[in-house]
Amino acid sequence: MRCPKKFYRKVYIMRTITKQNKVINYLSKRGRTLTAGEARARFGVRNLRATMSDIRSIVEEYGNWRIETRTSPTGLTQYMMRDTHPGRRVYRFRADGTRYKAR
Repeated sequence: MRCPKKFYRKVYIMRTITKQNKVINYLSKRGRTLTAGEARARFGVRNLRATMSDIRSIVEEYGNWRIETRTSPTGLTQYMMRDTHPGRRVYRFRADGTRYKAR
């Protein structure tokens, strides 16, 4: 017996947001800092120093952002992103963590 309805195969494409993209999105907000403990709790990042090294090469490629470190009063290392050209950006980040060229 033939079925009157046509069946279509649904394909769902899921874009995963990497831990690096989550950290970049978090730090791109003005004035936010991140320590290793906070990164582990928020994003599941085990080795923040290595992650920030990778992020530094991504973010500083275009010269719009700079990764800075400072020591908190309790002795923990805090990472932050500084906008080197406020108001003039070559690229920005979407909510899903992908970069796009700003006009």
